[in-house]
Amino acid sequence: MGTVTDYLSTLSGPNRETLERIVAVARETAPEAIEGTSYAMPALLIEGKGLLSALQTKKHLAIYPFSGQVLPQLADELEGFDWAAGTLRFSAEHPVPDSVIRKIIQLRLAEIEAKLRRI
Repeated sequence: MGTVTDYLSTLSGPNRETLERIVAVARETAPEAIEGTSYAMPALLIEGKGLLSALQTKKHLAIYPFSGQVLPQLADELEGFDWAAGTLRFSAEHPVPDSVIRKIIQLRLAEIEAKLRRI
């Protein structure tokens, strides 16, 4: 698929706007993140590790934090959304609040930093 910018350029309408907003909030929260791929998805990366991917699928939009530990920590704030440990599903009509995106990024950053300290 390529980088985040390349991927977003292939979309249009409300879905593109919603995913662009997620990426913008992620970049504000983690300005050191760079574009790349992780698990064959366009993603923002920190030290080569997947921070976040935001994609359009056939039936919904989704955020992938590349961790099974992040979203369960936010279960109370994800009420009304369809989610599993590694995927948060939503729509342009029912987007994820910026505050939740920031928390997802902050939790994932903490995980990545902890892993890097162990190396």
